[in-house]
Amino acid sequence: MDPITACQKFLKANLNGVIKTMSKMGISTIASYRGAQIFEAIGLNQSLIDQYFCNTSSRVEGVGIDTLSTEAFQRHRFAFAPRPDERSSPLDPGGLYQWRANGEKHLFNPTTIHKLQKSTRLGSFEVFKEYSDGVNDQSRDLYTLRGLMEFKYDDSNSIPLEEVEDASEIVKRFKTGAMSYGSISKEAHESLAIAMNRLGGKSNTGEGGEELDRFTPDSNGDSRRSAIKQVASGRFGVTSFYLVNSDEIQIKIVQGAKPGEGGELPGHKVLPPIAKTRGTTPGVGLISPPPHHDIYSIEDLAELIHDLKNSNVHARVNVKLVSEVGVGTIAAGVAKAKADVILVSGYDGGTGASPRSSIQHAGAPWELGLAETNQTLLLNDLRSRVVLETDGQLKTGRDVAIACLLGAEEFGFATAPLVTLGCLMMRVCHKNTCPVGIATQDPRLREKFAGGADAVVNFMNFVAEEMRQTMAKLGFRTINEMVGRVDKLELRTAIDHWKAKGLDYSNILYQPDVGPEVGTFCQMKQDHLLDQSLDVKSILEGAKPAIDKKKPVVLNLPVVNTDRVVGTITGAEISRVHGRLGLPEDTVRINLHGSAGQSLGAFCPQGMTFFVDGDTNDYCGKGLSGAKIIVRPPKDSPFVAHENIITGNVCFYGATSGKAYIAGVAGERFCVRNSGVQAVVEGLGDHGCEYMTGGLVLCLGRTGRNFGAGMSGGVAYILDEFGDFVSKKLNKEMVKVYPLVECDDEDISHVRSLITEHEELTGSKRAENILLNWDLFVKKFIKILPQDYERVLLALKRAEERGLQGDEAVQAAFEENVAAGN
Repeated sequence: MDPITACQKFLKANLNGVIKTMSKMGISTIASYRGAQIFEAIGLNQSLIDQYFCNTSSRVEGVGIDTLSTEAFQRHRFAFAPRPDERSSPLDPGGLYQWRANGEKHLFNPTTIHKLQKSTRLGSFEVFKEYSDGVNDQSRDLYTLRGLMEFKYDDSNSIPLEEVEDASEIVKRFKTGAMSYGSISKEAHESLAIAMNRLGGKSNTGEGGEELDRFTPDSNGDSRRSAIKQVASGRFGVTSFYLVNSDEIQIKIVQGAKPGEGGELPGHKVLPPIAKTRGTTPGVGLISPPPHHDIYSIEDLAELIHDLKNSNVHARVNVKLVSEVGVGTIAAGVAKAKADVILVSGYDGGTGASPRSSIQHAGAPWELGLAETNQTLLLNDLRSRVVLETDGQLKTGRDVAIACLLGAEEFGFATAPLVTLGCLMMRVCHKNTCPVGIATQDPRLREKFAGGADAVVNFMNFVAEEMRQTMAKLGFRTINEMVGRVDKLELRTAIDHWKAKGLDYSNILYQPDVGPEVGTFCQMKQDHLLDQSLDVKSILEGAKPAIDKKKPVVLNLPVVNTDRVVGTITGAEISRVHGRLGLPEDTVRINLHGSAGQSLGAFCPQGMTFFVDGDTNDYCGKGLSGAKIIVRPPKDSPFVAHENIITGNVCFYGATSGKAYIAGVAGERFCVRNSGVQAVVEGLGDHGCEYMTGGLVLCLGRTGRNFGAGMSGGVAYILDEFGDFVSKKLNKEMVKVYPLVECDDEDISHVRSLITEHEELTGSKRAENILLNWDLFVKKFIKILPQDYERVLLALKRAEERGLQGDEAVQAAFEENVAAGN
């Protein structure tokens, strides 16, 4: 490569890196990025910070300029050895990402992996102790912050092991990490769920939804149902039935391994069963939006917590944060927003499918974030309201004990359980080539899966037993007594590494001075004010004949903008009683008069129909799961409906099925991540149909900018009355545009029938005018079809022409696309 080309590639790589970092941090312009200091230092002392990185946080002190200089000269001497015969020796192999014999040290290496798998498969606690001793002996290599800590044992305080809380109770505080069905195989995902259900702990679906047959226990008594249902920014598979089948609902604000980025699943891993579970198209890659489009402030988060609590009144709501400087302040806001559980996730999680730049350079160790969060909650007397959880490469009872002393009550494991199932840390999770059938969807490789729930059960029991031994030595009988007792930890005195001499753990081991009235662990439940909802006051009782006997009911109620999440508690009860299919259409008709509050009809299932004579606020139809929502102006309204906003922002976000007819203009981000709803609207704001993967949107008026960004499925029809939509409003990166008059007669007929139905249900003057002048308006409609979606539809059509039907045709279309390299 010539020098000019090399420099050009170097500059391009750096530019891409800056843009990626800006994107992860939510920064749109260089002016905002410059001087933002969106980082913290780990392991640099204050004098160096004050001189070179002013006002940057550095919570554990560390090395100075002299140490950096010494190391720089060492690296230079190694690369440019003075003797010619030394210059031919190979460079440092690295090994930051993948284990190498002479490279970077890893806690999971061939020796520890072998001993962990052997111990859990044989059920041998003695072999497990060999594994944990190998992991815990970190004084020489200093892998982690907790490796520099030691317990303050006092023989006078120790108690007999028999007096310590049983392992069977401790394991109920254990959870497996949020790894989606899709990122890992069906066999691995179900093994984790079975194991945790046997123990009384909790497994996590991740953001990929869950197959419906897993909600029913197996004939042998095992349950494959994940107790924790995750709600991430993509909202994949999030329906009313999904949510009512949970014990805990987790809002993933960020992922510890890659904060600021949405999840990604390449198209070759989106098999038909996975696409069906997620409500997407087989063979089309999936990217979750970086932010939740209904969370732009702490008040928005409080609304989502409230929405999800309404969707399942029996489930706890968990908010997942990442360890970073300032996470304590954020956690205090989350506690005030009435989360039941707060998870502080460490940076070194991730099963290998996260980008390397994120694995190495984003987030912080859980020890820092957990300590800060616990301290902040104590100082603000919020600690007793929430359960505090942590995760991120917890591997042994010692890790869990230190996490507990720093303030955690519940503990998440992900990589270690996968290793017990057979993971060899090949680091090919994103390539679909996992040789042991864990992080792959390839049927041939999945046949090699040799793991089972028993090994995971053994691992969790061994960790709990190690935890009990530490508790006995420290004098604690229960976990609750142990939570937050940082006085039982200290920095190791004999640190023999030349770069670790300057570390200062005083910030981590700080004990807030609070009175005895301040709870140090969760001692009370949050009051979610569910008794004040319109459902509890009126709708649930009125809908009882429909829920109990499927008898149609009609309810007429006034509504005001403080009536939030109307219908969701009732919808959850319908899903709980009648399952995925809900009730026959229009069984529960709710006529509302006035201005409905946020999240009207959120997650509501089939059988519910809302007629709103008035207007609705933000998040109308969020997560709609089969219900119908009709919004129309009051009959005496003097406004021209298609020129005025009648519903707020982020309507039908993550909707999976149902219908909507909006006689007026919607706000921004309409139908973001729609995967199945059919919506007719008379105008919408910026970013419409962003990240849409299914369903249909028909817009009878003007749109805002950036329509269809990230749209990979579904179809949209736009009335381009002024001829500027394609040139000024459409994001053309992933979609194709067709004039409606050049499409099939079936398309034209379908659009006309939707407009007719819209006029019948809403009395829309706009729809009436279009139908009266159909020959004029039909020429102004255009069809928006995602490129990937069109490719799959054509492959499906070819499969059906060969005589294949149903699932066989879908599978054939998927295989054709994968074979073509798509």
